[in-house]
Amino acid sequence: MNSFDLTGKTAMVTGSARGLGQGIATALAAAGADIAAVSYSSSEQTLQSVRSYGRQGVDIVADLSDHSKLQETFDQALQLTGHIDILVNNAGIIRRTPVKDHSEKDWFDVIDINLSTVYLLSQIAGRHMLERGSGKIINICSMLSYQGGMFVPGYTASKHGVAGLTKAFANEWAGSGVQVNGIAPGYIETDNTAPIRQDPERTKSITERIPAGRWGKPEDIGGPAVFLSSSASDYVNGHVLCVDGGWMSR
Repeated sequence: MNSFDLTGKTAMVTGSARGLGQGIATALAAAGADIAAVSYSSSEQTLQSVRSYGRQGVDIVADLSDHSKLQETFDQALQLTGHIDILVNNAGIIRRTPVKDHSEKDWFDVIDINLSTVYLLSQIAGRHMLERGSGKIINICSMLSYQGGMFVPGYTASKHGVAGLTKAFANEWAGSGVQVNGIAPGYIETDNTAPIRQDPERTKSITERIPAGRWGKPEDIGGPAVFLSSSASDYVNGHVLCVDGGWMSR
């Protein structure tokens, strides 16, 4: 199964301090990748897991909503091994408010980090990858890349946008050896879904709709991330992979 081996590869994972980012970074390290962990707070706990697999890691604390610093952040990641082979755009925020009360600030805060940062950081990493003739970019989408949701208009718009960017980038770069794909997680036990899980009735109704009969865990996203980071996915371009326990099939 050497096609899934990431030995010698370096992955830059955003939002890596906890949740999905932590699960993805750990899985990539287990497959052999060194990890540049980028988050608003320290990713040292994540890097402990990375190093337990004998991989190198660097903890980069950065405010990814400051677009003027994205090139600097990428350059910091580059210092780990001199190359970035994989970019995982996982960092994101969510603001829950009914549409009629959703403030302009909430709208732009979410769009800036969830969509604009994904675009700009992918552009920066893509230039590096195109020069090298290879690379993998994985965008973390959502079930709300397909659905409307409730009380999260900015988040829904941003995740629809990320799915669109995934296809747009792939169309231009697939022929140059750079694969751009997405993962759309279903209901996963993370900080973002904590408010939902505090409502027993809503949690029950969601769980009953999931064919797998349970909510996902961050590590459930790790395997798909390894696949899309590896040579096993070299002919996969512009695809958004639902990892949702069957939610979208119901």
